Amino acid sequence: MIRTNAFGTRVALAAGLALSVTLAQAADAEKGRQKADQVCAACHGKDGNTPIDPSYPRLAGQAADYLYVALKGYKNETRKNAIMAGMAKPLTDADMKNLAAYYASLPGSLRVKR
Repeated sequence: MIRTNAFGTRVALAAGLALSVTLAQAADAEKGRQKADQVCAACHGKDGNTPIDPSYPRLAGQAADYLYVALKGYKNETRKNAIMAGMAKPLTDADMKNLAAYYASLPGSLRVKR
């Protein structure tokens, strides 16, 4: 069992915020768009909202830090998906940050119905 005190929670939140700020500063959404057109659009749709298969995720509007961590996971195979592992392997760290920034900048089509 992992115990967390208020200080540990603050450190974790600060680390998450630092990652988000670092991604935003280091990323180039235009380069991400170019890479997305080459690598991602065929399956996830040019707009990131129209995947070719309903089981494929919509990427547009997702949080940049989530997308970056997911891509890193596919690349180092801690996140399992044979298709995505093959797609992520050749990506550089900058590519992953740029892709994350690009997709995060797009309007997502997912909505919460109330």
